[in-house]
Amino acid sequence: MKFRQVAATVLISAATAFGSIFVYSKYFQPQHRQEGTFQNGSMTVPVNYTSYMPGTAGNSNLTPPTDFTEAAKIGTPGVVHIKTKINPKQLPSNIQKRRSLLEEFFGDQFEDEGSRRRYYSPGQMASGSGVLISDDGFIVTNNHVVDDADEISVTLSSNRSYTAKVIGTDPNTDLAVIKIDAKGLPYLLYGNSDDVQVGQWVLAVGYPLNLETTVTAGIVSAKSRAIGINTRNRRSAIESFIQTDAAVNQGNSGGALINTAGELIGINSAIASPTGAYAGYSYAIPVNLVKKIVNDLMKFGNVQRAYLGIEYMNPNVMSDQELKDAGMTRDMAGIKVMNVPTTGAAAAAGIREGDIITKINGVRTSSIPELMEQIGRYKPGDKVSVNYLRNNKEYTANAILKNLDGNTDIVKPSVLDYLGAEFSTLNTKYAKEMGIEGGVIVTNINSGLIKKQTNMRPYFVILKAGATKVTNVDVLKKALEGKDKVRLEGFNANDQYGNILYYDLDLSSAHTSVDF
Repeated sequence: MKFRQVAATVLISAATAFGSIFVYSKYFQPQHRQEGTFQNGSMTVPVNYTSYMPGTAGNSNLTPPTDFTEAAKIGTPGVVHIKTKINPKQLPSNIQKRRSLLEEFFGDQFEDEGSRRRYYSPGQMASGSGVLISDDGFIVTNNHVVDDADEISVTLSSNRSYTAKVIGTDPNTDLAVIKIDAKGLPYLLYGNSDDVQVGQWVLAVGYPLNLETTVTAGIVSAKSRAIGINTRNRRSAIESFIQTDAAVNQGNSGGALINTAGELIGINSAIASPTGAYAGYSYAIPVNLVKKIVNDLMKFGNVQRAYLGIEYMNPNVMSDQELKDAGMTRDMAGIKVMNVPTTGAAAAAGIREGDIITKINGVRTSSIPELMEQIGRYKPGDKVSVNYLRNNKEYTANAILKNLDGNTDIVKPSVLDYLGAEFSTLNTKYAKEMGIEGGVIVTNINSGLIKKQTNMRPYFVILKAGATKVTNVDVLKKALEGKDKVRLEGFNANDQYGNILYYDLDLSSAHTSVDF
């Protein structure tokens, strides 16, 4: 009897305790304390992750992979080793003629044999990387990898080797297209460099320091970066690099920058280094710009460069006072138009001096590199929408881009393009000060016949081409067209003695085309 009473008491106590726990848990315990997926038991996605978590709106590809083996397997077969050779050669003689009594007496028939000099350039060998972009052997690389090369060999990751020929080059973007005679090759698919985000994982694939195929990984540390490596030699250069901290060294030039899906998003081109070796940052040309340049070189043989037709100033190289005088600020979210030539596309679209351009085809252009990259993707005749601010009010205009001549015609390569230099008609004032009727000054020397065949330097003033007196760029162009050989006569503008120099050019290669 006593045992039954004790048992009943225990059962009643247990039932009461269970009931109390059930009631508390059901009606009084806070519901948010239930165990969830995220830390602290939360079921709610943190607001700063909502666009990037799997299964939510946004790009789930930004989730870091566990490793890069798949991307490396995809990328390495599509990247090739390029080796170049420049043969030793004798440069054409420079005949320096000093003004003297003998010259005054004999006139132009006098030639001082003692002033004739022979110049030789030593042979050179170099190497770089390239990216296969088709199964029939088209390869994109850097212009500086194949610049002036007499022989180009390409070795695949499978160790098969081929001789390559140049299809076209563009020093303005430091890109070139070469081709090997092969079929059924592995190649890389284009990605979308507009989708690349700062902090995203990327891989650099190439042949640094003459090593075999090498893959390095890093993240995108900046976009639309300009470092002046192209613009120091070309006034029309485009720089809008993807900056990464993936290790890149000499020999990586022309190789691939790929995302974790193995897609090509850039062509590795340069490093920032005080020593010439990797020091933390590397730079790649965005693939959306690469696609346009490659297509132009393959279709036209040269780049169909489009221009918006505005003049602007770079706030990054201006002092605070200069910015104030120009009505600009460093944090201005756009490009301020300083002048609008009447024959350009911008003028026809109604854009005026003082307007601030903020977008091209809906893509924000808050810096000059961003603007240059966006315009660089189009050719003359293409229509683009331009967003701009005027008196703090936003407007949109449609502009039909033009070429440098102010029209929308296809620009065919001219003999001046093959010379690989920039020419300007000598200012009338300067010509008068120099005591000459006129001439053409060579403002820059890049990749081409002048660099390959002569030791000409910038600021050379051309007075004659063959028997033709040169007074402007058009006259020079006409004097060279159709010629196989020509002699340029002139002097260096910075030569205080006014020595007359002669440069013999072989232009026969300017009349040939590459068939493919």
